[in-house]
Amino acid sequence: MVENATVDSVESPPSPTFDRRRAWLIAAMIVTFMLINYADKSVLGLAAVPIMDELGISNSTYGMISGSFSLLFSLSGLVVGFVSARVSSRVLLFTMAALWAVAQLPVLFVASVPALVAGRVLLGAAEGPAASMSMHALYKWFPADRRGLPSALQISGAALGMLVAAPVVTWLITGFGWRSAFVVLAVTSAVWSLLWWRVGHDGPYGQEPAPGAHTSTDAPRAPKRLPYRLLLLNGTVLGSIAAAFGASWALALSHAWLPAYLRTQLGMTPGGAATLISAISALSLVLLLSVPVLVDTLRRRGCSGRWSTGAPQGVAVAVAALAMASFPFMDGRVSHLVLLAVAFGGHAIVFPLHYMTASAVVPPVQRGAVFGIVAAAGTLPGLIAPYLTGHLLDSAASQSTGYTQAYLLSAAVMLTCGLLALAAIRPERDARRLGLTDEKKPAPAPTATG
Repeated sequence: MVENATVDSVESPPSPTFDRRRAWLIAAMIVTFMLINYADKSVLGLAAVPIMDELGISNSTYGMISGSFSLLFSLSGLVVGFVSARVSSRVLLFTMAALWAVAQLPVLFVASVPALVAGRVLLGAAEGPAASMSMHALYKWFPADRRGLPSALQISGAALGMLVAAPVVTWLITGFGWRSAFVVLAVTSAVWSLLWWRVGHDGPYGQEPAPGAHTSTDAPRAPKRLPYRLLLLNGTVLGSIAAAFGASWALALSHAWLPAYLRTQLGMTPGGAATLISAISALSLVLLLSVPVLVDTLRRRGCSGRWSTGAPQGVAVAVAALAMASFPFMDGRVSHLVLLAVAFGGHAIVFPLHYMTASAVVPPVQRGAVFGIVAAAGTLPGLIAPYLTGHLLDSAASQSTGYTQAYLLSAAVMLTCGLLALAAIRPERDARRLGLTDEKKPAPAPTATG
């Protein structure tokens, strides 16, 4: 018996200790990281009208500049996802933020289309892994049953980025010229990178067993690694990618064209457009912070991961799609703006949930790579939607007609993605098929608060 106890003690190491204070410090840093990320990403859209006027560029050219952000975005997310198994999250996030600062500089020296493209390509390459790798870094500090709220807060950094950035960046652009916004964002990114280098060490939960995996020595153990073919072709991961693709399509339109649409089609002032964008971001933030409560309530009622975390993704994208298809035809100002807010803000809950569903069917050691692949595939709309919208605007009989065509096309893409996610995401079923959980007892999905 003593011998068996010794073997058990060797084969079953103690669980990591949850350091609440340090974990929430890391969470705060990562929320700030995401806030800066989305401010950097949105500055071009907020400055679109003065930049287009000063440089005399067409809608298609501007769409090409905006779309160039995504040229290396997905590829870098994919590559860094695999690198994350060998390089610490401290180094990865520091490098990304430092490159964000550098990416804002070319246009300050030469205000031209090539300089804008160079800056956006570098920024896209540095921001491609940001969401997935910051989530991966966050998961290293929180056990599986405490990740819901931190995940929602991490994604809420995007909404906060627009909520804070839209009025501040617009104030900088109107008061000091559009170049001033690029300068301020460069300095902010550099400061964050230095702070992160000091505090952003990796946490103890990088190699914990997958949720529901066997841990006793007399029971079968979940595999530490699985072929990526099996991980990427199961319904839950494919459904998570579909949900992210649909939500990212709306997000790409929001960053590239929403400010210009509000000013040129609805006749808003720069301040009015910024206020509405902030209001849409506030809606996204409310939805994001409601996710933990929703997930916990459903789980306490015995709801499966399919319905607690999968179905909300599909429904959110589908509802946003229907709003996208409807608001161009609304005559009433209030109804138009409400539908516009749902179209561009209602998909927000997809981003924390699609990581949670994907993580439920992936061994922890491969989580960073799969997160990178999911993010790379899901964010491809950033490469397509801005340019396609600009082309439709230039080729249509009028800008109003071009916007209507672009929004109807976007609605069709988003609705298809939402329905696919609704049908495909089934974490318990896929985890059992992959051997990550007991065949007789489905694994509980990670709860949302802790």
